[in-house]
Order: sequence, then structure tokens, then C-alpha cells
Amino acid sequence: MGPTMESAITIKGQATIPKPIRDHLGLKAGDRVKFFVHPDGSVVLLPKVPVTALRGIVKSRRRRPVTIEEMKDAVAAGAAAARRRGHRR
Repeated sequence: MGPTMESAITIKGQATIPKPIRDHLGLKAGDRVKFFVHPDGSVVLLPKVPVTALRGIVKSRRRRPVTIEEMKDAVAAGAAAARRRGHRR
């Protein structure tokens, strides 16, 4: 466990997140955070990541998007294979 840090709660219920924590989480003014309360009573604070930040996180194995025609062909092939195996829906 790392060093302990403290922050006071203001009358408005606000607390300053210590700079080493802000730096560690990559937080800056205006960023939003999420709080999670675990069953054991511990609380975790995590930065709220906008969906746009996740773009490109998963690399596609394909170079181009799948066409509608390719989707239809895949569905037809899957249905034909299911019929051959005797699966009915």
C-alpha cells in the first residue's frame, strides 16, 4: 500500500483530491469521477472515461467493414449448417 493522504470535507461536501492522486488518475479541472462502494465498505474513485476516449481501443482484424451482403451470406451459411445438423428454431 502506498503513502496515505488526507483531504478535508468542506461545508458544501466537497473535497480536494490530492495532486499525486490526480496525477496518477490523469485528472484535470472539469473531469468527472465515479465512486464505487464495495460490499466490504471500501470506496473506489475512478475517472469517468467518455465513450469517445475508447474509440480505437480494440484493433479490428479486418481492414474494411463487413458489407450487408457478406452479413446475409454468413447468416444463410449459418442457417444451412444448422439445418444440416438437425437444429430447428
